[in-house]
Amino acid sequence: MIIEEPQQVIAQFLRRLQWVAVAAAVGWLAWVLSPVLTPFACAAIVGWMGDPLVDRLEERGWSRNTSVAVVFSVMVLVLVVVLLLLVPLIQDQVTTLIHSLPRYQQWIYTVAIPWLEARFRVRIADYLDFTHIWELLRGNWERTGGVARTVWGYVSRSGFALFGWVANLVLIPVIAFFFLRDWDLFVGRVASMVPRDHIGTVSQLAAESSAVLGGFLRGQLLVMIILGALYGAGLWAVGLDLGILIGLVAGLLTFVPYLGPTSGVAMGLIAALIQYGDIKHLVLVSIVFGVGQILESYFLTPKLVGDRIGLHPMAVIFAVLACGQLFGFVGMLLALPIAAVANVLLRYAHERYTHSQLYAGAQPVVLLDPPAGQGPPTPQDPTPP
Repeated sequence: MIIEEPQQVIAQFLRRLQWVAVAAAVGWLAWVLSPVLTPFACAAIVGWMGDPLVDRLEERGWSRNTSVAVVFSVMVLVLVVVLLLLVPLIQDQVTTLIHSLPRYQQWIYTVAIPWLEARFRVRIADYLDFTHIWELLRGNWERTGGVARTVWGYVSRSGFALFGWVANLVLIPVIAFFFLRDWDLFVGRVASMVPRDHIGTVSQLAAESSAVLGGFLRGQLLVMIILGALYGAGLWAVGLDLGILIGLVAGLLTFVPYLGPTSGVAMGLIAALIQYGDIKHLVLVSIVFGVGQILESYFLTPKLVGDRIGLHPMAVIFAVLACGQLFGFVGMLLALPIAAVANVLLRYAHERYTHSQLYAGAQPVVLLDPPAGQGPPTPQDPTPP
């Protein structure tokens, strides 16, 4: 066993302390500059997701600038088409919800609350002022129902904040273009700063982090889009007035297992009860979500996401909430990348710990092979020479 000198131990501790200080300084700087970093974080995510497509076009003989221009144009076109299709649709659904609030209020008063009180023998109406709650909810929906009124009110309250918001939106595609064009250059410069003694380990950890994050973001985004479209179309075919809105919300929540389908089923069943009040539509809503769950469990998630991601739903929720609390909106954008990298680093730390002297102990145990015919080997203490 090699015994390190005290000077070596102290020097190693100081080196690690320096890295901790650098990490703390970077975190503090990110917290201070979080409002400014928002467009850069969005652009970095766009550049990271589009770089593999640019690399594939380069492998086919295209120049880097041409490949970036093609990929960037396709991404912008897809975004514009999605906005043109979804914004009017979502606005119509929100308007329908606002007009349906009195009917939902009446159903809760006349059906849901009496059933709950009879079932659990408790007076719910005595503890909650539902009239005030519904008026507050209706007022909030009415204030957010018109996009033009919301934007105009925002302008009147803070013109400078709106200017900053518009400037960030304009900066995102510009910065994303440069991230796409120079992504390999950025990666090379970062790699050149890594100490040569650790370049192999850092490269391996970076590759694993990119694989985890890439598989999760790209695969889960496709799963969310497909399930949102499936749920929305299915509930609309069933005849629910709010079917598209419920389907989109359920699709967006799919990144957390059980939360998306559970909330979607609950909202769909309540909407079917209030609008129709019969068993037929309850069964149809259940069939829609049942088909979606079968498709997700046996085809979408295994094919698009895979089992190698390793991001637990609780880790995703904690990362989004914690990063949002610490760094605001930019923290929520970077929550999943941070969680993916932290997941890889924790696995690496666990592997190092299980191979360390702290885990194995100072006195190794030697297992001797027993003579033929005897029982299993027993631990024997090593004897000094």
